[in-house]
Amino acid sequence: MVAQDVTASVGVASGGLLSRERSVAGPRFNRWLVPPAALAIHLCIGMAYGFSVFWLPMTRLIPNANSTACAAQSLAAELFTTTCNWSVPSVTVIFEIFIAVLGISAAIWGGWLEHAGPRKAGMISALCWGGGLVLLGLAVSIHQLWLVYLVSVLCGIGQGLGYITPVSTLIKWFPDRRGMATGFAIMGYGGGAMIGAPLAVWLMSVFSNNGVPGVTPALMAMGIIYFVYMAAGAMGFRVAPSGWQVSGWTPSATDHGKTMITRNHVHLVTSWKTPQFWLIWGVLCLNVTAGIGVISMASPMLQDVFGPKLLGVGTTAALTAAQRGAIIAAAAGLVGLISLFNAVGRIFWASLSDKIGRKNMYYSIFIIGIVLYCLLPTWGHLGLPTLFVLSICIILSMYGGGFSTVPAYLADIFGTQMVGAIHGRLITAWSVAGVVGPALIASLRQFEIDHGVAHNLIYDVTLYVMAFLLFCGLVCNFFVKPVHQKHWMNDQELARERALQHEDQKAAGAEMAARGSFGVAGLLAWLAVGVPFCIGLFIALEKAVALF
Repeated sequence: MVAQDVTASVGVASGGLLSRERSVAGPRFNRWLVPPAALAIHLCIGMAYGFSVFWLPMTRLIPNANSTACAAQSLAAELFTTTCNWSVPSVTVIFEIFIAVLGISAAIWGGWLEHAGPRKAGMISALCWGGGLVLLGLAVSIHQLWLVYLVSVLCGIGQGLGYITPVSTLIKWFPDRRGMATGFAIMGYGGGAMIGAPLAVWLMSVFSNNGVPGVTPALMAMGIIYFVYMAAGAMGFRVAPSGWQVSGWTPSATDHGKTMITRNHVHLVTSWKTPQFWLIWGVLCLNVTAGIGVISMASPMLQDVFGPKLLGVGTTAALTAAQRGAIIAAAAGLVGLISLFNAVGRIFWASLSDKIGRKNMYYSIFIIGIVLYCLLPTWGHLGLPTLFVLSICIILSMYGGGFSTVPAYLADIFGTQMVGAIHGRLITAWSVAGVVGPALIASLRQFEIDHGVAHNLIYDVTLYVMAFLLFCGLVCNFFVKPVHQKHWMNDQELARERALQHEDQKAAGAEMAARGSFGVAGLLAWLAVGVPFCIGLFIALEKAVALF
């Protein structure tokens, strides 16, 4: 397997510094040091959502290209050309590769990750994502699109491993706050674009030469920065010793009944054969399909629906160049707000699920989402951009909340022993949605345009379709029930898995492990992830001012 090969190539043997057994927490460790380690990885790989800042610069790398001759080239010719610029549709395939490979790699290596531990998986993720960006820069420098696509697969593997690395570890450290813990980590993926996109734009500007954007050095610089940051996060991981419990907390029977939390465990091989797995797969896929479709078209949607109304003026024909620029800036502000709500929604809705239960949380976001999607056309017809933008932001907060809550939902239903691996299999729903959502909304938009529908009305049918998708997700969530006991691991299977994860016996002194104070180390760890996040937040809010 690739993950194992990479491990061997860096000389990490079983029992080495990156092994699971070497990362068991000692008595002075504090569990609140684990979330910033997870955030360090997710804030880096979350830049995938901000990669759109590279699309236009990547189409302007050859300033003297013959635009007339190049316009007629086929995709096959574009893969190998060194004299023509790439097209925007060709370079956006990079993002599609990221998301597709993310789900595939998470599904393939999720089981291996459970046994290898988060430190080793996090370090390999850093090598694949950070090193992949460096190689991506080199591929861009020699202007070979086929090589860009190939390297994007390596980056996607880094995405997949990095995304699921913290899940099992965090859930075992925070059995009392599963939703909040995974929400903190996955919030980083939603907020990564807030930090990475402005950084990428600045780096391309700094390294630009004679009007050619500095795409190559920007990618290489970000790869190095991300590798260092992710490696530090990987080394910061500690796993809970076998038998460790949260001080003063025990799961109550009432909580167990309310949130359907099982005290048993389902094996990875068995989990995907249960109806519960596919129902939750449908819940995630349908929620993501609706949300990612809006993300992909948020800026043009705002411009198409409102246009001059954003400035309080008349028709599009009367606009000056400055006014058109202001409309584009306002639409860019919506993109910044979406990133913010996508990130904050991940911690808000996941934390709420700890209070009301995972199933009730999904009921909430589906019902609210259906109402808001159905109201969006009305806000457009009435010319109310503020309500339109607010509704979009709430929808995208619930899109993020669906991502961050699903690991806790899986732990409730399938147990914690192999939840990271099961989550890896489930993330294939994201791969499907990442392709279907944008394609669906783009094709429906074009269909409306081709049939003469006015530009301010072309999204009406699309938004109602998105509401229907959420209704289907609501139905899937309704049928999620506790797993039948015939699917539980027996004592022998559970013992084998615990042995593979070095949890086959209760660790000595487990009751007193990880009781250390937060201290200076905790403060520095949270500042390391908090300061960049706050800078990104400030930039997003600054851009959003253009909306108002």
